[in-house]
Amino acid sequence: MKYLYEANVELDMPLDVGSTPRGNRRIVSVKGGTFEGPKLRGDVLPGGADWLLIRPDGTAEVESRAVGRTDDGALIYANYRGLLRASPEVMQRIARREAVDPSEYYFRVTASYETASEKYGWLNRIVALAFGTFTQEGVSLMVYDVL
Repeated sequence: MKYLYEANVELDMPLDVGSTPRGNRRIVSVKGGTFEGPKLRGDVLPGGADWLLIRPDGTAEVESRAVGRTDDGALIYANYRGLLRASPEVMQRIARREAVDPSEYYFRVTASYETASEKYGWLNRIVALAFGTFTQEGVSLMVYDVL
């Protein structure tokens, strides 16, 4: 794997849709953020969201979409899918934005991208893996190209 960037994303508090036939649905809106790596840097724009589905076994299916604007003006759409696994107690602490050691949970997502930018067109042709951690503001993702 090759390091791509670190994203720090500020999130709203979760909206708990409640218990659906598929599990407990929570929606968390993206307020903004930043990303920076060797080949790209910029801002995470407001308007994306995380759609979490907490399954009966307690594992959360993560589905997130966001748009970034690079420091040279290119727009990049990012789609993240993966899993968050933690004990019920740790999940409650995360939801309350308490400090939680990353060793207490598993948070991994794959990432794919879309952009019209020629400079960043290489993103259209990769799959990335991100290791997530929770912060008091939201999440931090360390993102790597899967070679």
